[in-house]
Amino acid sequence: MKTNESLQIDVQDAIKWEPLLHAAEIGVAVKDGVVTLTGTVDNYIKKTEAEIAARNVKGVKAVVEKIEIKYNNSWDIKSDLDIANEVISALRWNWNVPNDTVKVKVEGGWVTLDGDLTWNYQREAARNAIQNLEGVKGIYNNIKIKSDNTDTIEKAAIEKALSRNWSINDNDIEVDVKANEVTLTGAVTSYYQKDEAERIAWKAPGVSAVNNELTVGYYE
Repeated sequence: MKTNESLQIDVQDAIKWEPLLHAAEIGVAVKDGVVTLTGTVDNYIKKTEAEIAARNVKGVKAVVEKIEIKYNNSWDIKSDLDIANEVISALRWNWNVPNDTVKVKVEGGWVTLDGDLTWNYQREAARNAIQNLEGVKGIYNNIKIKSDNTDTIEKAAIEKALSRNWSINDNDIEVDVKANEVTLTGAVTSYYQKDEAERIAWKAPGVSAVNNELTVGYYE
């Protein structure tokens, strides 16, 4: 199992490897596989990239993200109204997000998305559509998934989809289905596998929630 020091170096190197983060001052602390990121960046996408880079490192069990955003052009900070108008426009132009389905609130640069959509990829598309907008300091994605599919969720179909994925050892994953909720339990060897398993489960027709209770354990 990696030591705290070796994992810290790996995460630092992974962050430096990202072109967007070359000049970013991001602190990395590690304890028992849990990585804490601190520091300041000048936009939201860098904050997100740092978290993704850390999550994909072997040995990382969890990421605590405490990175703050401070825009360089502080003399020209956008108002919440300006940000809200740009968010609404970005959502309207994204074909994955049905028109007039997402409600937007902006407070202190933090954007809250509310509403009901039928697929998780639509919720993710809404978030991705606005994360590059200047002035956005963070996103609360409170969109709920309410599928219009009335068919019973097929547990076997999810299990088969997991087994098709080359990066996942599905023998260590248990799938439980109750009504429209899917729960994943068991163990995987990386954060990437945990995220990938959840992404696959969300694709099943009729799913309104995925409880990802997979634990991450990595051994050399």
